[in-house]
Formats: sequence, C-alpha cells, structure tokens
Amino acid sequence: MRRFLLLYATQKGQAKAIAEEICEKAFAHGFSADLHCISESDKYDLKTETAPLVVVVSTTGTGDPPDTARKFVKAIQDKALPGDFLAHLRYGLLGLGDSEYTYFCNGGKIIDRRLQELGARHFYDTGHADDCVGLELVVEPWVDGLWAALTKHFTSSRGKAERIGALRVALDASQRMDPLKPELLHIESQVELLRLGDPRRRDSEARGQNAVDGGRSGAPVVESESKSSLTRSEPPLSQAALSIPAAPPEYLHVRLQECPGQEESQASVTSVDPIFQVPISKAVQLTTNDAIKSTLLVELDISKTDFSYQPGDAFNVICPNSDSEVQNLLQRLQLTDRREHCVHLKIKEDTKKKGAALPPHVPDGRSLQFILTWCLEIRAVPKKALLRALVDHTSNGREKRRLQELCSREGAADYNRFVRGERAGLLDLLLAFPSCRPPLRLLLEHLPKLQPRPYSCASSNLSHPGKLRFIFNIVEFLSHTTKEVLRKGVCTGWLAAVVAPVLRPDMRVSRAEGGKAPTPEISISPRTTNFFHLPSDSSAPIIMVGPGTGIAPFIGFLQHREELRRFHQRGVLTHLKVSFSRDAPVGEEDAPVKYVQDNIRLHSEQVARLLLHERGCIYVCGDAKNMAKDVNDTLVEIISKQAGVEKLEALKMLATLKEEKRYLQDIWS
Repeated sequence: MRRFLLLYATQKGQAKAIAEEICEKAFAHGFSADLHCISESDKYDLKTETAPLVVVVSTTGTGDPPDTARKFVKAIQDKALPGDFLAHLRYGLLGLGDSEYTYFCNGGKIIDRRLQELGARHFYDTGHADDCVGLELVVEPWVDGLWAALTKHFTSSRGKAERIGALRVALDASQRMDPLKPELLHIESQVELLRLGDPRRRDSEARGQNAVDGGRSGAPVVESESKSSLTRSEPPLSQAALSIPAAPPEYLHVRLQECPGQEESQASVTSVDPIFQVPISKAVQLTTNDAIKSTLLVELDISKTDFSYQPGDAFNVICPNSDSEVQNLLQRLQLTDRREHCVHLKIKEDTKKKGAALPPHVPDGRSLQFILTWCLEIRAVPKKALLRALVDHTSNGREKRRLQELCSREGAADYNRFVRGERAGLLDLLLAFPSCRPPLRLLLEHLPKLQPRPYSCASSNLSHPGKLRFIFNIVEFLSHTTKEVLRKGVCTGWLAAVVAPVLRPDMRVSRAEGGKAPTPEISISPRTTNFFHLPSDSSAPIIMVGPGTGIAPFIGFLQHREELRRFHQRGVLTHLKVSFSRDAPVGEEDAPVKYVQDNIRLHSEQVARLLLHERGCIYVCGDAKNMAKDVNDTLVEIISKQAGVEKLEALKMLATLKEEKRYLQDIWS
C-alpha cells in the first residue's frame, strides 16, 4: 500500500472533515493516508519524511493560519533554517478561505510559500476553495485529481512508465478535469478570478454560474420562474443519473441513561481558554426604536476576575442555541421525554472509520438538553456528508431522491442555492423532509462545535477600570427554507434577552419574592490571537475606519490615549469624518459623504502623507463583505496616485504596510 502523509490545520472543523474524507477515499485508490492534525508535531517529522505530503489548511481572522497551525508556522518560519531544509519533500496543498475577506486563503498561502522557500516542491498544484460560493466547487475536483497526481509521483519515483500508469488512473478520475495536465492541476475558485473585475458584479455572476448546469451556455435562469425548492427539483436534475458519495461510516455508540438531577453550568463547555463568568453592570440601547438595526452597548464587571485586556483586543462570548429551536429538535427526534438523560459515548468496535475519536466538544455524562443547547452548532449549514447520512434514514422515496440530489455532484447548484444560500440548518431539513428520522448518533457525529462569538472591546481599562464594554447589532434575518420565519442571530438574539432586565430595570423585580432578581451574568473567554493594537509610539498618527459597530475598538483606542470623552475638542482626535450610508441627503451641496471609502478618497493627500511619510497606522474595523474590500481598493488607488506608481507597485506598498503592522484589519462577514 502506497503511503502518504495527510495533515490538516483547522479552526472550525472544515479542514479536518475534508482531510478525513480524503483519508476514507485513499484506500479505494490504492493508498494509505497517515492522518494527523498539524499541531501533533510528535507524530510526524517533515525533516525526515520520505512520503509525499498532502495538507488541508483553513484560514481564520483576516488572513491568518488557524490556531492549530500556529506552532507549525512558527517552526517553519525559523530564519535559521537553510533554503534546502525541505528539498526532499514533495507536497500538495488545499487552502480553504472566503473571498469576502481581503486576504483570501491566506492561511494556506503562508504555509505554501514558506514550504517553497525551504526547498519543498509541488507534486500537485495548490487548490484555493472559496466558502463564499461553496468549498465543494474546488474541493471535489481537487480531491478527484489527487489520486492521479499521487500515482504519477509514485510511478515517477520508482522509474516506471509514468505516462502509462497515470493515464490508466486518469480513466477513473473525474471527467470534469484532466488531472494530468499541469494547466488544469492549478485549481482556483471562480470567485477568486472574479475579484479581479468589478466587485459589485461578483455575487450576481457567481450565482449565474452556479445556476448553469454542467457549464452549458444559454439564457440566464430567472429565479422567480423556477419551481425548484429545497424539497423539489426540476429537469434535468430530477431526471439525471446521480453521482452520490459513499455513506460516511458510523463510529459512535450512544447510550442515554437516567441520571440524578444535577446542576449544569456553562463551565462544562469545553474550551482551551479560561472561562470567566461575569455580571452585566450596564446596558444601553444606542439606536432609536424605529431604527433599521437595534444597537446595544453592554458593560461587564470584570473587577473580581483575572480577565485583562487592552484596546483593540477581542474576546469570546459563550452563548447557547435558541431554547425554542432545541425543544423543536428534541420533539422532531422524539427525544423530548429523555432530554434530561445523561449522554455517554464510546467508539463502535466494528467502525470502519479510520482514526475514529470521540468528539472533544461533547462532554461525557451531560444531559441531552445541555449538549444540544451549549455544545453543538445546530444551525450550522449541513455538509454534504450529513445530507448523505440522512438519505439512509429517510423512508419516503421522493424525499430520499431529493436528499440524494442535494448531496450529489449534479445537484451542486441546488445545494448552494437552497441549503447554503438559505442558511438551512438541520432542523430546517428535518421539517422539510418529515420521513427522515435520524438517530441521535448521527447528529453527534456530524454537527460541529457551537463556536463562541467574538466581540471587540469598546473601552479602555484606564478609563473604565474593572469594566469591559462592547457594542453589537441584534442580527435579524428572514429564513425561507420551509416557510418565511424571522430569526435572530444565535448570540445577539440571546444577549438581547439576557440584558433586557438591565435595559428595563422594572423587569428585574421577582414576582415570587417581591424583590430583585439576581444580576444577569454571561461567560466570556479571552481571544488567543490579538493583533489590533495601538502602536507603541503614542505620537504616531493613526487613521481609524469603522462603519457602524466597527467603531467599537476605536473608542477604547481614544480612551486609552487620553482618558477623556470629548476627544475632538481636546485634540486627541484631530479629524472626525462621518459618513451616512442610510440617510445621506441627496443633491445637497454640503451633504456628508455616503461611505467611509468616499471620505478616505476626499482626504487622499492627508491619508497618503500619514501612511507614506509620517509612518502612521491605519485601522479598519467592520464588515468584510463590501466595506473592507472597498477601503482596500481606495487605499491602492490613493497610493498609486499620490506616490505616482502603477497599481501593482501600490499593492506591494500596501502589503508592506500590513507586514509592518501599520495596516490592520478587524473584520467579519
């Protein structure tokens, strides 16, 4: 059996899931995958590795490798390593990212670039998969082509007739690409290419491409005329022969046991960082009742904890799933009467899953209700592996066929439109397909960890000692999966309910006792990677770009520098430029500009002087989807014009600012 080393660097589990899929498929193609998390440095050694290496790497933050890769990246970036340190190594890398962020797939690109600098060479070209339109658009053909590339590597290294051997394997590979052609081995996400054009056309073009079946040209698909839905397809898909993936192997044995009543706290949630339970000392609604968005400022009392922070830091809020959604899920699984039972897990003795391990985010002996509430991301968009697993627990033939379509290669457009595009969760699917009755085991095997939500600190501990403030919008959106339902964000909706008694003190009166109810508390943890800090030189000029709640960290910046409220009058803030994107007056000569990038462009000479001649810093905080890209493009335009250089040179100058930590982003989608 031909062995290769398979490493994954994951933040939320996607890279791990893809690596496990590669591992499962390897055996059928005549290979043996030695699978490890990239953080498990005691289980592999690239310096002495003779087998080919396959790496799957996600991206976190604004372009960083995931936390699990931090130690690995630090090791390979050692400047003392010679340029031929990994000259013996041959590898292929699959990067995961989201093109809504400026530094697309940068986690994988950092590792890829450094491996090349140390002498390693590709046996298979890098793939960049884009979560903005669907990772599978790149992941599936990249994995399909991997087997031919591995075969070519092994036959070439043994000196055999590589062309005959590679062509034989190519017959079984995907017809969508010829994995032996170098120009096709280098797979890039289509959206990555669209980024070079007009960014405003990107979303519409991507949707149009996804709607075209098999690359056929023709009239654009008009969604309003389509009869397709989550539960129903149309020809040609409804009549097509389907390429359905193999069912993921079962690997968990679940036992529900009655257990004595026990108090379960959020402290049971698994976390690599320390968790602090802190009271809410203040809450203020910053917007009017008729505003488009509701924005709240919340103050936490951290005076009795060891929690510390500095302006620009972010922290995690540990939040639960919606109680009503948890109860609906229990009811749909017919487990309502067992919700207080303790859950015990073990690996099935006859499992075919290689390297099967208990999910670390599911604590043993906790109640089923606790696990569904605090441990599993029940709103996560189901991966195709979960859809495929649901097929085998669906009795109705029409429903089974539709689930098969949604997890098939031929149904990729429908999956992107009705599952990913509508943000359908597991509960949505179970309501849409009533004959689907999955066991609890399946949920525990496939649902990812409920992730804590990050928020920027909006205060300075110098100005507010013992306090921590943050600002957030209450997220609301319409779900159209089965019926139109208004939903709130998992964390912001919960936070709004928690702080309601503080916003309205009359709600804190306990009806039973006639006194005040306890002060509400939440659990928080520090963020391990914090980079969005003020320069050490307090005299260095800074530019702060923060639309909406993106202003939060800059409040802390200003408080920290001068500890005062009237920043502008006292000279700490020398220029305040406000943009009104929602209610800007139209046609008025002195009307304020609409977007932050317009204000930056309006003051292009000052911006260029601060950044290029006075070693100033620029901080951008807020929306990644549009604002951050538009600001980045505007900075390139300004540098090009003010420095008198071509666009490519301006891009390099901006990249230098980022490397020098003078162009910093704290953005989210």
